[in-house]
Amino acid sequence: MSRRHERRAARQERQGAPPAEVPPCPLCLRPIPPGARASRHHLVPRLKGGTHQGTVLLHHICHQAVHARFTEAELARDLADPAALRAEPRMAGFLSWVAGKPPEFHAPTRAARDRTPKWR
Repeated sequence: MSRRHERRAARQERQGAPPAEVPPCPLCLRPIPPGARASRHHLVPRLKGGTHQGTVLLHHICHQAVHARFTEAELARDLADPAALRAEPRMAGFLSWVAGKPPEFHAPTRAARDRTPKWR
């Protein structure tokens, strides 16, 4: 969670505002609690023209898994939707594995072996 979001949450607590609803990760469908590592994912990569298009909040581990398995071109062309990412066979193993982990779980993600390096 960024410092800006932490400050906003602390300000809401001091003002007596009800805590914001915990959003689910659109990829693994687990909740993203306020202390968990999360990051914004551009549905269309910025390098492929998605600077001003939509973003979604994902667990950081889910976001790393997406970029470890797919190139920017694949994401822009075929996978510009969380439902399409969930349906992709290369993500199925990861999603079934991470489904049993607690919402704040994080681990380093290695690049998938079947992905072609960006420089080729």
